[in-house]
Amino acid sequence: MTRMAARLTIAIDRLLAGLLAAILAVLLVLVFGATLARYVFSTGFVATEDLGILLHTALVFLGLPLCAGGPLAMRIDVATRRLGPKGRAVADIISDAVTLAAALVLTVGAGKVAMLIGGTSPTLGIPESWRFWPVAIGGTLAAAHLVLGSLSGGRSWPSTLAVLLGGVALAALPHLPVLLPVDLPSLVACAAACLALAAGAPFVHSLIVGLAVAVPFGARLPEAAIVQQTVSGMGKFLLLAIPFFLLAGMLMNAGGLAHRLVRLASALVGHRRGGMAQATLVTNLMFSGVSGSSIADAAFGAKVLAPALVADGVKPEKAAAIVAATAVLPNIVPPSIAFLLLASATNLSVGALFEGGLVAGLILAAAMAAMLHFSAGTSSRPATGRRERLSAFVAAAPVFGLALVVFFGIRLGIATPTEAAAVASVYALVAALMAPDGRPSTLAAFLQAGRETAAIGLLVASSAPLVFLLAIDGLPQALAGWVTGFGGNPLAVMLAANLILLAVGGPLDVGPGILLFAPLLLPSVVATGIDPVAFGVILTVNLMIGGLTPPVGVLVFVAAGITGLSASAVFRAVLPLTLVLIAATSLMALAAALWALP
Repeated sequence: MTRMAARLTIAIDRLLAGLLAAILAVLLVLVFGATLARYVFSTGFVATEDLGILLHTALVFLGLPLCAGGPLAMRIDVATRRLGPKGRAVADIISDAVTLAAALVLTVGAGKVAMLIGGTSPTLGIPESWRFWPVAIGGTLAAAHLVLGSLSGGRSWPSTLAVLLGGVALAALPHLPVLLPVDLPSLVACAAACLALAAGAPFVHSLIVGLAVAVPFGARLPEAAIVQQTVSGMGKFLLLAIPFFLLAGMLMNAGGLAHRLVRLASALVGHRRGGMAQATLVTNLMFSGVSGSSIADAAFGAKVLAPALVADGVKPEKAAAIVAATAVLPNIVPPSIAFLLLASATNLSVGALFEGGLVAGLILAAAMAAMLHFSAGTSSRPATGRRERLSAFVAAAPVFGLALVVFFGIRLGIATPTEAAAVASVYALVAALMAPDGRPSTLAAFLQAGRETAAIGLLVASSAPLVFLLAIDGLPQALAGWVTGFGGNPLAVMLAANLILLAVGGPLDVGPGILLFAPLLLPSVVATGIDPVAFGVILTVNLMIGGLTPPVGVLVFVAAGITGLSASAVFRAVLPLTLVLIAATSLMALAAALWALP
């Protein structure tokens, strides 16, 4: 029984991973073909956006079983790590019950909506209910995946039964009448989600269960409404830029273009004070122009740059710290996945955010460069000659060309972010296929990009109903009233907002932080006269710094995990760079607040 369950689990994983990669490939062909038709043949496909959104939604929800475990689950294990064996076993039962309940809520809710909704898509000519069937299928597979995983993992029958009963009980809460009405049921949802997170449950599943728990307290979001909000949260063509930029960064690495940037950075600054530390910073700054994913950059740096730093005389924990700190830049320097999420959540201009992010990224890079210059010893590397520098620049020129096309294409309004991302992916795909081991590495890139696309998409989808509930309860208006207590002073409001963001950036990843706090804080801050784009950039930078601070510190954990070091040692080593980043961000926030003063 255990062996069969394990085989079925592996089969589901492989089947879904291949399916997600295939859908991603179809999406790339669709969007790039439409882009080519638009600019070369001055024509277009009427249904491109609707079909792209439909396929993207299917990709995301079919990936639900793959995002319940591993780093894609975005678990917070600060509390569970300190528990004994018995306490951890109880926490695991609660975590799995939450995961099962979320899958059941989505399955039942999607089935209800699909059966009730009518009409046909005017552009695709298919029933509108088709948008919700991937949610039901993904939820069903996620529930089956969890049960099979529990059986194959050697869990006892009483523990498995406890997971099943707990999951069913939590999933049944939306069917209850209002038993204990409260003024702000959204706060009940947030509290329930926090408790689930403390038990180690995945972030996405914790949000869904939090909403389910809030229904008996007066939340007007039954299962069908939760599913409708999650699917509507995916209904923006802009979000398709995220999988394409993820794919482009992975294909750049697979095709060897990332290594060309390392070679150029070493040729430019490897001989200076700080040596490879400065080269790591310059590499991350250049790679930011095509990656947009800080986690991918941290993983690449830990594999490639950290050993080079150690060979240059840097202590291992400091090498991992440098990799983690400089990996902040890809989500700030355009193209940034964080800014795409921010634009989706707040309707700010992507081009304006990219421009602000470029300025902020250069400021942060300069601050880290100064810190590395004074804290690192002299380099043992000889200076490279002009010919070698020129050769390295020529080899890396295609990457710069692509980055400029993406940035200026979006900023000047020539191409949409999704179109620019599709062009970047196709360019990187050609480069990857031309590499010596092109086909295997390209396939691996599509498989990984499909999984990460599902994880980020589920984050967007699950945040949408909670943000909707917060809006119903009037939380943004309450925050605006709180701001009036500062007399509309931009300096005081910016200080308070920065402290809030730094506090939540520790336990929350940048994606959840943006999706939950940007819609709440932005109206209040803008009411004081602060430029919304400037605050959006500062918000993102604050949350990215949270990637370097405990308890989660995802960038530190990625760098420590790959290099085999203790996360606590890397947290201590990264503290000076973290303080420098906070100081630089504070100066940018001060400048934005002073600019808003009458």
